[in-house]
Amino acid sequence: MNSKKSKQKASSRRDFLAKSLVASGIFIVPRHVLGGPGYLAPSDQLNLAAIGAGGKGRSDIRNASVKGRERVVALCDVHIDGAHGVKDSVKDFPKANFYQDFREMLDKEKDIDAVTISTPDHMHAVAAVAAMQLKKHVYVQKPLTHNVREARILTELAREQKVVTQMGNQGASNPSQLDIQDWINSGKIGNIGEVKVWTNRPVWPQGIPWPEPQPDQKPAGLDWDLWIGPAKETPYNPAMHPFNWRGWWPYGTGALGDMGCHLIDIPFKALNLKYPVDVQCSVGSVFRRMWTPEYLPEGCPPSSFVTIHFEATDKTGKPLEMTWSDGGIKPAHPYLIPSEEDMGESGSSSGVMIVGDKGIITCGSYGLNAKLYRPGEPTVSSEREQENDEPEYGHQRKWVDACKAGFNSPEHKALTSSFDYSGPLTETVLMGNLAIRSYLLRKERSNGGYEYYGQKRLLWDGENMRITNLEEANQFVTREYREGWAI
Repeated sequence: MNSKKSKQKASSRRDFLAKSLVASGIFIVPRHVLGGPGYLAPSDQLNLAAIGAGGKGRSDIRNASVKGRERVVALCDVHIDGAHGVKDSVKDFPKANFYQDFREMLDKEKDIDAVTISTPDHMHAVAAVAAMQLKKHVYVQKPLTHNVREARILTELAREQKVVTQMGNQGASNPSQLDIQDWINSGKIGNIGEVKVWTNRPVWPQGIPWPEPQPDQKPAGLDWDLWIGPAKETPYNPAMHPFNWRGWWPYGTGALGDMGCHLIDIPFKALNLKYPVDVQCSVGSVFRRMWTPEYLPEGCPPSSFVTIHFEATDKTGKPLEMTWSDGGIKPAHPYLIPSEEDMGESGSSSGVMIVGDKGIITCGSYGLNAKLYRPGEPTVSSEREQENDEPEYGHQRKWVDACKAGFNSPEHKALTSSFDYSGPLTETVLMGNLAIRSYLLRKERSNGGYEYYGQKRLLWDGENMRITNLEEANQFVTREYREGWAI
């Protein structure tokens, strides 16, 4: 049959079907006519849910909804009274069902496609595992997990379940990081043997004795048992909730957990780093008695200095030493950077310095204020600084688009912090905490006093997640879980 006759036959068939449907009272109207310009059919929307709906959780689910483009079907938070910003999320999404227990939400809301998880650090892994086991895509706030083992579990489970993932270190999607990568890839600073990372955190109480619980102060609308989750059962403590949990090991991950995934992300990605080969540290001491430092193993120290070594990569040209300092301790101002210029952020409060044999790159959190310094050359600043007008560089929106495109789609592979990347990054960040906690391991000497036997360079077998020269340090690769919460 020639093409002309074929088109005529197809046209006649369409006319016949149209007249038949009209005669029977059935009308077919194009979808865009039903909803007007920009109409998105319900079947084209992602069904989203939030575990942790206040604070950072509110902006995460709001940004993931892409101004209402996607459908938020459920919100979950331990605060049933709407405290700490939860009521704002309820107002943002009045049609969403509300739950206190994420396990009940996942059991009842069968149509959820993807979940944002914005809880205290100790809850990230248990919530993410529960969601991924049901093949829900997940967006998890930084740090991805509370310990190294959990990060490895999430990384491997995402692949097994073929779900699309993203960690909430939004600076990973900052386009100015591309300039840093271009400067390194084009050899602007030569071979790189040193990276210095620092922060002004902690900005919450830290390096103090464990505060006394005050169960009579528990807010009526808070389910404290759910807030504790996998941690050891303990009475309500207002010194932990709602924010200062960050400085206590059962719940938080200290200054490294708060800022490490924002800052270390930049050199980790640009230099194509993998698992470290060793880690060591020193920490600040608090003295209330002469010659007797406080022994405070339950909480993070007031300051720390961590050194991590990596094997050479195709980006460094030689083995790399990375140092991390917190508590306001900054690296020295190098001669190559004019003394009147800040290093990284304003006042040099936090930053990254990548040192090569031909120059230095600096930036602040998220890759902001990126600059290139070379001897005899003018300072070069990032040309892409803050050109993106999307909230948080579109970090959540890009994850949503990748969820809709599917596992291993180009959109998925283009994500800047999927678990294939952010899992190993988080493991590296938490290696610093492993060293900090090992630093306080001690045993009594026969002649009195204590031997702090963990204050040494710890050798790391990244593939098998083990310290090879101090067995006791491996207890910090994981943690003990309360009955019913283990993963």
